[in-house]
Amino acid sequence: MDYNIIVIGGGPGGYYAAIRAAQLGAKVALVEKENLGGTCLNWGCIPTKALYRTAEVINTIKDAESYGIEVSKFKVNIDRIQERKNSIITQLTDGITKLMKGNKIAVYKGAGLLKDKNTVSIDTGEDKIIDIKGNNIIIATGSKEWIPPIPGVSLEGILSSSELLNLKEIPEKLTIIGGGVIGIEFASIFNSFGSQVTIIELLPNILNRMDIDIVKRFEASLRKKGIKILKETKVTKIEKEDDRYIVYSSGKKGDVVIESDKVLISIGRIPKTDNLNLQEIGVEMEAGRIKVDSSFETSIPGIYAIGDVLGENMLAHVASHQGVSAVEAILNYNNTKQHSAVPSCIFSFPEISSVGITEGEAKDKGLNYRTSKVNFASNGKALTLGETEGFIKVIANDNNEVIGVHIMGPHASDLIPEGTLAISRKLKIEDIINTIHAHPTLAEAFYEAVLGLEGIAIHALP
Repeated sequence: MDYNIIVIGGGPGGYYAAIRAAQLGAKVALVEKENLGGTCLNWGCIPTKALYRTAEVINTIKDAESYGIEVSKFKVNIDRIQERKNSIITQLTDGITKLMKGNKIAVYKGAGLLKDKNTVSIDTGEDKIIDIKGNNIIIATGSKEWIPPIPGVSLEGILSSSELLNLKEIPEKLTIIGGGVIGIEFASIFNSFGSQVTIIELLPNILNRMDIDIVKRFEASLRKKGIKILKETKVTKIEKEDDRYIVYSSGKKGDVVIESDKVLISIGRIPKTDNLNLQEIGVEMEAGRIKVDSSFETSIPGIYAIGDVLGENMLAHVASHQGVSAVEAILNYNNTKQHSAVPSCIFSFPEISSVGITEGEAKDKGLNYRTSKVNFASNGKALTLGETEGFIKVIANDNNEVIGVHIMGPHASDLIPEGTLAISRKLKIEDIINTIHAHPTLAEAFYEAVLGLEGIAIHALP
């Protein structure tokens, strides 16, 4: 065989897997048809957060007077914003290229498919097909945006998230179809940029997988910022008149017609498993996703799959974790990783993060549980930051174990790891209470919320 392990896909799952395999002494090849880093680094997580940071700065400037700083005027330069975003992408992807070379990983540029259980055929796009062989193959091709069958959705100018990231001008009016994570992040960013944003969501709530207390408070926050939200509303068609888009929808309040400069489709993502020849060689699948066992091995021994192609937790950090786990299983390394707690983050204003079960899920499962909430308005660090909107909610079971942590507020994405650790390691309430939390920090709000589970929160009235 040419290689011990061949990885198809160079996103966060694929390149993590390749590097870990090389660290463990394997001879590794990685096949990627586009840019190393995949959707996350090139068209998703990283470029979105670059725009998010710009929006964050804009918000701070708008509120500068509250910090004692007088700003007479400022101008948003979309060209400079795009330059900064692209430079960050380049720096990160160049870094991955260096990591590939440093770890002696052979990188093949082209579209790969499985010829058989040990052979990957690579179309280089130059009328040249290369076949490479490996003892084991890891499929890490990620996901793609799902485009709903709405009449007019294929009109020129209807945007996907990757296309919206590269806009050369800020739309005066932006309609977002889909109130999930992607839609909410772009709504927050472009609202800060000055766009009039409307969100259309088919389900009863935006962010339908989040804890309902977070959803209610956050929806009120969005509306206060001027973002329009239409829930339980179905888009029936989209038309274009000159340079404007007309979105027709129907909901519980009747028919609604919205006119805007740009329309973003952000309904969700589906596994990218087409054109891999999987079914032809016998890989078992279900509804477009690849089925695997606890070691991420498919129905064919020696072929593994990780990340978004599994159609479950479509998150970059999940793919990375699974990539490392799959490699360690292949190479019989002492794999002690746990997969029980998966954090999720939404980069909105304010930020949202979550791990473990929601209160609704606890009720549905018939669990005995209790909750505690602490508002950031009582946290000294949040007050100094001028970011007091939101709260931390902690859920514990009758064994005094933390089973859910839900945060809406400043740096929620940076605070969630403590909750993730608590749930992963089945920490008891007393474990956290007996851990000294530095002052003044936002993490003290988590500490206070846990104290509240015992009815002994210091900064709460009895």
